[in-house]
Order: sequence, then C-alpha cells, then structure tokens
Amino acid sequence: MNFLAHIYLSGESDEIKIGNFIGDFVKASDMERFNEGINRGIKLHWAIDEFTDHHAVVQNSKDRLRPKYGHYAGVIIDIFYDHFLARNWNDFHSTPLRKFVDETYNMFNQNLDILPENVQYVLPYMIKNDWLYNYQYFDGIEKVMQGMANRSNFNSKMEQSIDELKKYHKEFEKEFQEFFPELIDFSKTFLEMKMNH
Repeated sequence: MNFLAHIYLSGESDEIKIGNFIGDFVKASDMERFNEGINRGIKLHWAIDEFTDHHAVVQNSKDRLRPKYGHYAGVIIDIFYDHFLARNWNDFHSTPLRKFVDETYNMFNQNLDILPENVQYVLPYMIKNDWLYNYQYFDGIEKVMQGMANRSNFNSKMEQSIDELKKYHKEFEKEFQEFFPELIDFSKTFLEMKMNH
C-alpha cells in the first residue's frame, strides 16, 4: 500500500498517522528517536507491508505486471491500490477526500520537525503536486510513476505502467475491493492488540 492507504489505516491518532507515513523511511535503530505512538505507527506500517506482500489477491495483481516490470511490480501495485482507494473513498470514509487530505497535509506540516530528513524533503513535493488527492486520476498516477521512474537507479519502466492500469482497470479494481476490507480488519486488530499491551 502507498501513502494514502497507510494514513487511512492509522485510525484517528495523529501520532500513528505520522509513524505509518514515515515507515518506509526509518529503520528499527531509529525508533528510539520517536515516542510510543509514532513507534506504534511505524510498526503498523511494517505489519501492513508484510500482510500485503504475502496476500494471494495482491500476488494476482503483481503477476499481471511482473513479466514487464520485474520486482517493481509490487511498488506499482501499491500505488494502483491507492488509486482505487482514492476513487472509492466515500465507501471507506465519512470525511470527503479533499478535507481529509488537506487536514493530513496540515498535520504533517505542524509536525515537520519530528519527520525524518528525507521525509521533510519529500513532503513539499507531495503537497505541491497534491499526490494524495490526485491518486484518483490517471494523470495523477502517471505523474507519480514518472517521478518514481526518474528517481530509480535502473530503467524500471514504471512511467509506462499507466497503460496496464487503463487496460486492466476492472481486474485491478476487483482485486483491490476483495483485498482492502481484509487489510482494514488486519490493521484494526493490530492496533487493538498493541493498545492492550
């Protein structure tokens, strides 16, 4: 899952949202820098990634891309699934996407000093290009993929993946709709377990 899903799956806590947002940018050895809530968010991020990577439905989505994109298939699917979350947002959240995204950007800006340096670098681009909101549009996904391809050290071809998203849109959406409710339950259970410890 990508940024939008990770933030959505954090529930109402800003600290858990921050931790879940920065999960890809920190190592276990960094965790002493953060408070307990942020660390719970980081652990949730890692648990979500683990659950997603080994789920049979997600494997089906990745298999469709693997011949062309190799190990980048997983990265691409994470972003595709954010596309479907953004498009179907009202099915999952009572706050409109525009309001949710703006509140999220503001919250991250207010906590800028807590965020790791590399996240502080990424955040202005994310806000300026409104990634979280624009995931719902094909051109939004295309821009994100282009940016990732530019940052990749290898010829990932990720910028071409919009073609597959359009071609297999129904299939990917069906897989997302099958998988995401399970991920919501998994995340809620993870947070409840951590709460009780």
